[in-house]
Amino acid sequence: MAKKNRSAPAKGLRGSKVGLALSLGSSALAVIRASKQVRRAKGSHDRLNTADAVAGMLPLITSAALVLRQLRGRRRENDPETA
Repeated sequence: MAKKNRSAPAKGLRGSKVGLALSLGSSALAVIRASKQVRRAKGSHDRLNTADAVAGMLPLITSAALVLRQLRGRRRENDPETA
């Protein structure tokens, strides 16, 4: 029996402009949520919680930057006059 690829529909959406925009939006919301966590940790003057919150933000920021780079690359592909 052949194994079904369940990620196929999601893969098509991920490569589309709408999928990239959704990914960017979710990354932005996650960064906002994590920044609130950093503020709460700094308010309690707990260095370990602050370090944990800052370390948790780094992958989110990187993810948002990668999605932005993909969107910019798509824009350059679609508009050859700006290249």
